[in-house]
Amino acid sequence: MGTKAKKYFEIAIDKLNEAKEELFRPEEDMVSYMVCKNSQFAIENYLKGYLLKNGVDVEDCDSIDSLYNQCLIINKNFEKVDLSDFQCRALHLNSQYCTEIPKVSNCFDAADNLDTFLRREKII
Repeated sequence: MGTKAKKYFEIAIDKLNEAKEELFRPEEDMVSYMVCKNSQFAIENYLKGYLLKNGVDVEDCDSIDSLYNQCLIINKNFEKVDLSDFQCRALHLNSQYCTEIPKVSNCFDAADNLDTFLRREKII
């Protein structure tokens, strides 16, 4: 695995862990925005790592949707990764979305499902 790809995967794993730690705090202590933002960073870095590992330049991909679509071109199994409940696929995170626990959980679940998929495919 290329050094750049490995670095993206390491960042993604760290961000997913940060999101998980925040999500499992008592509800009154949890910062929902941090769960969403770290989940978004995890997804973005997992996808960039996968693309770099497969020799794709990620500079032209300016959103999670564009990264995901590039991954689909390389590996149709990415269809198994459901990002439909993840509402922050555009370039910038919509912080208004990240205010309710069920929505925050959706963000985390999307990142966690991507992590599980990449491990099952023996990519990370």
